[in-house]
Amino acid sequence: MSRDKDPVLCPLSSALWNRHALLTCTEMRRAEEITYARGISSFSVMQRAGAAVAEIVCERWKLGRVLVLCGPGNNGGDGYIVAEDLRGKGWDVTVAAMRAAEDLSGNAALAAKKWQGETVPLENLSFEGFDLVVDALFGTGLARPLEGAARAAIEKLERFVNEQREFTKRSIPAKAGIQSSKIPVVAVDLPSGVDGDSGAILGAAPQAMLTVTFFRKKIGHMLLPGATLCGETLVADIGIADDVLDEIAPRAAANDPALWLDRFPFPQPEGHKYSRGHALIYGGAVMTGAARLAARAAQRIGAGLVTLGAPSSAIPIYAEALESAIARPVDNLPEWQDLLADAKRNAILIGPGLGIGAEQAALVLAALETGKSCVLDADALSNFADDPDKLFKKLHENCILTPHEGEFARLFPGLQRDIKNKLERARKAAQRAGCVVLLKGADTVIAAPDGLAVINHNAPPFLAVAGAGDVLAGLILGLLAQNMPIFLATAAAAWVHGAAAQAFGPGLIAEDLVESLPAVLRGLSASVKVL
Repeated sequence: MSRDKDPVLCPLSSALWNRHALLTCTEMRRAEEITYARGISSFSVMQRAGAAVAEIVCERWKLGRVLVLCGPGNNGGDGYIVAEDLRGKGWDVTVAAMRAAEDLSGNAALAAKKWQGETVPLENLSFEGFDLVVDALFGTGLARPLEGAARAAIEKLERFVNEQREFTKRSIPAKAGIQSSKIPVVAVDLPSGVDGDSGAILGAAPQAMLTVTFFRKKIGHMLLPGATLCGETLVADIGIADDVLDEIAPRAAANDPALWLDRFPFPQPEGHKYSRGHALIYGGAVMTGAARLAARAAQRIGAGLVTLGAPSSAIPIYAEALESAIARPVDNLPEWQDLLADAKRNAILIGPGLGIGAEQAALVLAALETGKSCVLDADALSNFADDPDKLFKKLHENCILTPHEGEFARLFPGLQRDIKNKLERARKAAQRAGCVVLLKGADTVIAAPDGLAVINHNAPPFLAVAGAGDVLAGLILGLLAQNMPIFLATAAAAWVHGAAAQAFGPGLIAEDLVESLPAVLRGLSASVKVL
């Protein structure tokens, strides 16, 4: 699958993709190398990076005492530029250096020579009396766990921040505008110790209130736990031209409406219920709430018709709860196959509330044999935990798998064991399955078989409730019924899901997600009209 060449799965232009691209550390270094080859000096790029951080600090905080932690490499060089810029703007600045200036080389040495203020060794670090800490020890260049003085400094910073936080909680009543910690941390590029490719913690890492990165966000800014440790993340322009990405061709992006909004199936004047697709859901006999939530979500997102097939014993429950959906009795495999055979039913969801057993597994395989768009969720995946190959042999490019981490581990045990990077796990799974995989979480990853992937970043913590996954599956189904391209439909559903949770706020239950959808869709529709 190519960003430019496959209009069915992912009809995206490179320019649009690149605008929201997420880079690996290697890709970022390549962007810098291309920039230097064009005649822009590496030191001037460093100066722009440091100046950008200093400018943002001045915009966010009042003059005060700031401690800048400087490492031995380019991240430390950025830190020296930050320190000198802030000093020139009237801040009281101290640098805590990991290595003496005379022991530095390259651009870090040039930056250190520009620093005119006080320098103390990192080993003698004290955070008392400072109003702000700038972490410029290590950025995307870190490839191994922090150790020695650097790790000790980060751990000491974390202890100090936590002590201040506890003091604040005990001594000041909680109210708007009061920070939970007296000393904010600003990270340059990444909090030191966060892996830029995976978001993993390499030994230790500080909790930043703000991270300023350059040119584009990195994978580690989006995946947990790095995404949380970064705090708010801002991207600064340091003189790298956007067109370097044409050569780099990044394969990951942040999930943003701009990627899929022009393909979102908003109702058209000439449209009618038959033109907006017919979604088919299999509902279980016991856990009926799961399929009902999915059906409501598919309806809300715009599917013209929704049919729900279920055992006869449960039909009264579904019929009463889903007034505008069609409930059909399905008591055996042939009756399910009859429903599947109707060409008008163009998208299928099976799994929510399905149950576990040979009969249920047969229902899943029958759905796959139609070749229609299929969303496989929950029990549709767990039914093949003992024999994943049986499922993989039937999967096709019109399928979407939507596992959470536990279901993923059962279906792809080797990947879960051997690959710690969530993005790479999802990519390998999509390649293995030959279809789109949505790996759930606060950092949901949507990956295609060729490695193209987006990371969703708008899911609030209170979205972690029973039934939320059923709503997500229904959203994907509803968009597929309306013939939205598969990869984009999955990405759009994940974003809308998070936005609906944000719109409702704390106290959310899964039913609230469905009721919050109209407001989210109105907002998306209004943004299209503005564009």
